[in-house]
Amino acid sequence: MRDKIIRTDSEWRARLSDLAYKVTRKHGTERAFTHDDFPKAPGRFHCICCDAPLFDQADKFDSGTGWPSFTRPVATGALGEQTDRSFFMKRTEVHCARCDAHLGHVFPDGPAPTGLRYCINGVALSFCKDQSTI
Repeated sequence: MRDKIIRTDSEWRARLSDLAYKVTRKHGTERAFTHDDFPKAPGRFHCICCDAPLFDQADKFDSGTGWPSFTRPVATGALGEQTDRSFFMKRTEVHCARCDAHLGHVFPDGPAPTGLRYCINGVALSFCKDQSTI
């Protein structure tokens, strides 16, 4: 894990699109089925805020929910978790461990091998194609 990234609110606003700022810095959610147009090639999904690697393409699956879904993070310690009690529910929020960007939530209804479904806002991710396949 690289050093923690801390920026002011105005610095984040200047670096991110309006939607990415709303989702990652203000704990928003993008509408379902609006941002799952990532390539299907081998590669990794990185945090849009700090470029930390978060998920591998091999762990992505179609959950039918309308948000990109993954069975596990790319490495232990890549994500942080906290309890989210908004909207009269109790959920587990996931965020980037490096910059604290809100990414989405994790649910215990995913496929094997983990049984987890990391339901992530697509706008919080950037895709980096595996350079060994180019």
